[in-house]
Amino acid sequence: MQIFFRNFGRNGSNISVVLFVKGEIGMDYYDLIRKRHSMRNYDPQKPVSGEVLKRILNAGRLAPSAANRQPWEFIVISSAEMLEKVRKCYDKSWFRDAPHILIVKGNQDSAWRRRYDGYNSIETDLTIAMDHLVLAATNEGVGTCWIAAFDPSILRDALKLGEMEKVFAITPLGYPQEGYKPPEGKSRKSLHEVARFL
Repeated sequence: MQIFFRNFGRNGSNISVVLFVKGEIGMDYYDLIRKRHSMRNYDPQKPVSGEVLKRILNAGRLAPSAANRQPWEFIVISSAEMLEKVRKCYDKSWFRDAPHILIVKGNQDSAWRRRYDGYNSIETDLTIAMDHLVLAATNEGVGTCWIAAFDPSILRDALKLGEMEKVFAITPLGYPQEGYKPPEGKSRKSLHEVARFL
């Protein structure tokens, strides 16, 4: 059984309706995982609507974190001025085409620390949130590409980050240009190479 949301307007108001259906609408969770891929093709003339962006961000908000500290902030860059600053952190032409850039950052002081060895959970927490965001985007038909190979100093200056604030990952958000074909299949190790039953 699958769930999807649709907004209906009645007398100028929005009503959220949850429909439970079977069939082609929505995606099975495992199909969603198979469909997700790193998209390197964006149409700058096709921005993502505010409602879709909010649904994606809400998925990140609902992610678990150590001790429920939620040490994150999700920043959607859409303005021409900020896009120009942020795009300099990753020098790829397709990256410059994306109408939005999502930045996942956190504060190390806000994250949980393990008392035995001082381990800080910031990267684990932000990884989980980022995964929720990317899968939610896929479910909305929005392309992403999880990027870690950015220049952190450029982002630090552009976002005016504090000393303990850390950008963990970024991704473009957008729709592909006409004619784009997603890759077929995934190059992954087999299950028996990565899993054990004891």
